[in-house]
Amino acid sequence: MTDALPPAPKYTTLPQWPKAYPASGASATLKLLNEDFIVTELPLQLPSGAGEHLWLDVEKNGANTAFVAQQLAGAAGVEERDVGYAGLKDRYAITRQWFSICFPKGETPDLTQLQHPEFKVLSQSRHVKKLRPGDLQGNRFRIVLREVTGDRDAIEANLKAIASQGVPNYFGAQRFGHDGGNVEQGRAMLTREIRVRNPKKKGIYLSAVRSFVFNEVLALRIQQGLWGTTLPGDVMDKDEAGRPTGPLWGRGRVSTTDQAQALENGVAASHASLCDGMEHAGLDQERRALVASPADLSWEWLQANQLVLTFSLPAGNYATSVLNEILRTAEPERHPPASE
Repeated sequence: MTDALPPAPKYTTLPQWPKAYPASGASATLKLLNEDFIVTELPLQLPSGAGEHLWLDVEKNGANTAFVAQQLAGAAGVEERDVGYAGLKDRYAITRQWFSICFPKGETPDLTQLQHPEFKVLSQSRHVKKLRPGDLQGNRFRIVLREVTGDRDAIEANLKAIASQGVPNYFGAQRFGHDGGNVEQGRAMLTREIRVRNPKKKGIYLSAVRSFVFNEVLALRIQQGLWGTTLPGDVMDKDEAGRPTGPLWGRGRVSTTDQAQALENGVAASHASLCDGMEHAGLDQERRALVASPADLSWEWLQANQLVLTFSLPAGNYATSVLNEILRTAEPERHPPASE
């Protein structure tokens, strides 16, 4: 008689992934006002002035990116699928980003005249291609932290460390849904406990699962004192910094060898239902930098309890990864409409 296999783990809560730097013990309020979180998209290119797509430079205030896309489609008289954008931006913020609308024929509408309380079209121009997810260099942030309490010297020490060494390149909590629910839904989908027909939901669940495994690898390196160091067998990223990467799981073997491969395969074994499922879902192995390096990081104390941070991050990196290494943040309690 053989022993029964232990049940596969459930993913009903997100773990508290470790930080790279000593806790400052400080805390602050984030996004008390929309203008406390200003994000400016850094585009890969600017519109050329000619082509079948109308590009719009939009500033939104308190609106979801998808909601703005819906409103633009309605104003232009096109289907929502004809509107493109490079990335989702925070709702409780003031953000500036580009949208594109496929508009090959007919008179071009002047959408700069569109009146809406939550967004405005700053300018428009024609271009040859549609904006697609990921079509951006990164984002520039200006963040006001209010009601800061704690040791100012400890906060500054972490800021200086971040400026020189970067931060763990964790996927942010928003990737995983409310209480991490997208990971558990993804597990249930991959193990065929549930069937997900909606392609958009399927993509969200796969992204959450993949991001979770990456974060687990990164967390283990931090726990073992290996973050910010290069292990035998590491695969390095292709930018000038040449820093170690972690796995975005999929088909095939991880490209690391030696100690790095053993660490990654150990994490995969502890989350076998997720990793086996991703391999059979048709995803290919990819890599992501383990370190995020905020560019042009600067800070200023407007008042004794009010700190302003400015920095830029490449596409796919999260501002919360920077904030989490400085202090604890809490947002005001909000009750969005039931339709959200």
